[in-house]
Amino acid sequence: MRNRKWTVNQHLQNEAIAHSLFVSRYGNGAARRIVLILNQADAELAAQLLVALEDMNPYTMTVKRLATQLKAVRAINQRIYASLSESLTAELESFAAHEATYQALMFSDALPEVILQHVPLQQLTPQQVFASAVSQPFQGRLLKEWGEKLEADRIERLTNAVRMGFLNGETTEQVVRRVRGTKASNWQDGALQVSRANATSVVKTAINHVAATARQDFAEANSDLIKAKQWDSTLDNKTTPICIVRDHLLYSLDGQPIGHEVPYLNGPGKAHYCCRSSETYITKSWRELGIPVDELDGTTRASMDGQVPAKTNYRDWLSNQSYARQEQVLGVTRARLLSDGKLTVDEFFNDRGEMLTLEQLKRIDASALD
Repeated sequence: MRNRKWTVNQHLQNEAIAHSLFVSRYGNGAARRIVLILNQADAELAAQLLVALEDMNPYTMTVKRLATQLKAVRAINQRIYASLSESLTAELESFAAHEATYQALMFSDALPEVILQHVPLQQLTPQQVFASAVSQPFQGRLLKEWGEKLEADRIERLTNAVRMGFLNGETTEQVVRRVRGTKASNWQDGALQVSRANATSVVKTAINHVAATARQDFAEANSDLIKAKQWDSTLDNKTTPICIVRDHLLYSLDGQPIGHEVPYLNGPGKAHYCCRSSETYITKSWRELGIPVDELDGTTRASMDGQVPAKTNYRDWLSNQSYARQEQVLGVTRARLLSDGKLTVDEFFNDRGEMLTLEQLKRIDASALD
């Protein structure tokens, strides 16, 4: 719900910061669900690898013969990534539908009714957002191409681990452990662990790519209302130099710098792998919209001033949130400690990456706009 003491642009900034935090957490959860597909298939892949290698003589091994022996392993790997790609596509379709609706709801909640009567919002359909997202590459590849890349990288890494194991004189069982890892280390000490990490990065990047596409397409569709966009970086010890230098810089809707010369690149959420930056859109003032002064009361004119919100950070932002939102961000215990004045934000705040499902994300956004 909009704080009537804020201008429209202050409200949009507040919601953009909150939403980027929750989208980041949702991305963590989506990555965890996708990687689970890999984990569940590891035992089958390791068993097939053991069968494929049991009659393999390391002294007569050739590249061609090893490829033949691993044919069944390749088939399993191909099936695994087909399932992974199907699940990720379904995840992104659902998320695109949510983001298409959320952008319109956020602006509807922020803008006074009289403004909406003069400048009706143009809402995107879920199909438009998803089609736009999958037609644009992120980090150099389309979504379909990323699935193929991950599949090829995993089998290449597996093959190289097998070769290295044989060259080192390891037994078949040792080679399989080299590939899969050991139970004592929760399977994280094998060659396949890199594939999990890569899949995690791709899923998080894809989520941010869809969110950024929904924002950009909505802004372009409503360019008669929106005049600029402000880069908002998540400032913590994981923030890249790319995003640090762009925090709170202004750009036109087509990505041209305003008042500086720092390039827009691909924009927040698309600037690099796992980019968590977002954007605040700056609406035009009532004068810039050409609305007659006699149609607006003083409160509406003040709220539609067209000014860029003052720079804020997560500490200041969180301190000014409602108790309900502080609970969403911090959890019940820490929110209570903050409310009671027993601890300050600086003493305990960090994004622990709690896992949110899409349904949880929807509920949080719905409550914020209720």
